[in-house]
Amino acid sequence: MKGIILSGGFGTRLYPATLAVCKQLLPIFDKPMIYYPLSVLMLSGIKDILIISTPLDIGRFESLFGNGSDFGLNISYKVQEKPEGLAQAFILGEKFIGKDSVSLILGDNIFYGHDLTLLLEESVHLKKGATVFGYHVNDPGRYGVVEFDENFNAISLEEKPLKPKSNYAVSGLYFYDNSVIEIAKKLKPSKRGELEITDVNKIYLERKELTVKLLGRGFAWLDTGTFDALQKASIFVQTIQERQGIKIACIEEIAYKKGFIDKSKLLALAKRYNNEYGEYLKACADDI
Repeated sequence: MKGIILSGGFGTRLYPATLAVCKQLLPIFDKPMIYYPLSVLMLSGIKDILIISTPLDIGRFESLFGNGSDFGLNISYKVQEKPEGLAQAFILGEKFIGKDSVSLILGDNIFYGHDLTLLLEESVHLKKGATVFGYHVNDPGRYGVVEFDENFNAISLEEKPLKPKSNYAVSGLYFYDNSVIEIAKKLKPSKRGELEITDVNKIYLERKELTVKLLGRGFAWLDTGTFDALQKASIFVQTIQERQGIKIACIEEIAYKKGFIDKSKLLALAKRYNNEYGEYLKACADDI
């Protein structure tokens, strides 16, 4: 399976903070925002990753990650000239995806929870259909909303409804078979002028090929698109890390523990950081 991180857009809700830098490079406590979605793909076992971003920002991601070899990854890049909906990622990434299945994650989403890795590893083996994740929220009208029957089978999907049929939002992490490319190509823009990911999911639902897994009380899904959400996410990460002494979304640690890199490489990466982050990586090397 391939992985795509969609880090486009202009981040207008975060102006003036994002006037000169894209939001996915803003810090969430001690690391850039994009580390968090990247870590989710890595925890899934995905090593071939495409980062999609704006013409202005794509070079900044290349400077940050290079070709991904430092982390045992194969990272490539694609420019999105104009943001025209989440489903556009599959059209832009068609050559990258090839004949494989694909996971898409939004560049401003954070996932955390017990057994998250197990849930991801189950989803990454998808051969047919699609898997998305539902999460109970107080403000479902901001998201794509999934409606369930009495047995919690998905029966409808709506994008940013005025009158949501449930409080379950579809989070910004998706797993699809290869047919998603052709589905995306055939979509018509919505009233917002975008190729909606909800429309992609509706087609899979109509085909009876959509699985909706619920992220329950033990999971946190954070969307960091506003100043308030950005601040709360940083506090959340800081609180968990200081309490447990274990870092969230430490991509060097994940690469080591997943076997993407060896101990000598981890220690070499640790030397980059003359701070607590570097000391943490050195400690990780001694744990195994």
